Amino acid sequence: MEKNNKMPFGSQNYKLMLLGISLLVIGFIVMSSDSEPFGFGFLGLTLGPILVFIGFLIEIAAILYSPKK
Repeated sequence: MEKNNKMPFGSQNYKLMLLGISLLVIGFIVMSSDSEPFGFGFLGLTLGPILVFIGFLIEIAAILYSPKK
């Protein structure tokens, strides 16, 4: 029998995953750095969640991306 030792993700997938994780971390930092009480300012309610959402979309794209052979 032949074993398939191929990695499930390529280098492009891992680069996209790192980009997505960094956007997630930046988004959470932006949300927590809002100066308004309880984070009800622009950073906590708008910019931070948008960055986190984009980070999750990039993570999904990194998992589903299949390089052309």
